[in-house]
Amino acid sequence: MSAAGGRAPRIVAGVDGSPSARSALRWAIRQAELTGGSVDAVIAWEYPAAYGGYGMAPVGVSDVDFAGWAEKTVADEVAAAAADSAVDVRTQVTEGSPARVLLAAAEGADLLVVGSRGHGGFAEALLGSVGQHCVHHARCPVVVIRGQ
Repeated sequence: MSAAGGRAPRIVAGVDGSPSARSALRWAIRQAELTGGSVDAVIAWEYPAAYGGYGMAPVGVSDVDFAGWAEKTVADEVAAAAADSAVDVRTQVTEGSPARVLLAAAEGADLLVVGSRGHGGFAEALLGSVGQHCVHHARCPVVVIRGQ
């Protein structure tokens, strides 16, 4: 894999703290080592949908720091995955739906790497829904990595 114009390839990896996303980040870092590229580790976070349609958050949700959780998750995952690597790994924490955030981050990228099953906030997502959406809509090649 080589980037157009002789520049180093840019690989975007989706991060959410799940085992398959962890494997995807490790795979992206190894690919960047092989190609002389860099990795953008991207995590998305959202506030839960309004409770009961009245704009009231469920009890206790207003006390949760979703952005802080996302920042800690991506920092911890990058520290673990890139501990023995010289690859330039940048982090991005963005509010929004995971598929939309990943597709936006992958604009102009050479490769998008996602796990086959992850987390949406704190709950398990539908099997591969984000990865499937990215495969269908990304403007760059997409690699979907299964967990262990």
